[in-house]
Amino acid sequence: MKLITRKTDYAVSSLCYIASRKHPVSVTELCGELDMPYAFLRGILQQLQLGGILVSSKGKSGGFQLARRPEDISLYDIMSIFGDSLENNGCVFKKLPCRKQKVCPLRKNLERIKRTIKKEFETVSLKSLMVIGKE
Repeated sequence: MKLITRKTDYAVSSLCYIASRKHPVSVTELCGELDMPYAFLRGILQQLQLGGILVSSKGKSGGFQLARRPEDISLYDIMSIFGDSLENNGCVFKKLPCRKQKVCPLRKNLERIKRTIKKEFETVSLKSLMVIGKE
């Protein structure tokens, strides 16, 4: 189970940078400051906009800004936009798609663990990640 994908990682870094600025941030500025590939980052920002995390403005001084306050955006909100899930579709024993999920001896424990992890991700705000990034 991979918890944080590259898209989520790039999204968090970008959102922390955007949240720290008073002006709209362009993709070009983000790419330069965070050393990320333009096309990949552009797609991530568009998904964040569609997911209600960002708003964008066009024009010379346009760019992306947060649609909500950093304390109102959780790590789980960000992960969900990219379809990052805590689902474990592969067999932990054989590394193949699980065909026996209903009778798996680990299933109940894994479900409990996934619920706990989800709750933890929901408590991590973008604001708290911005503080960690400054240390």
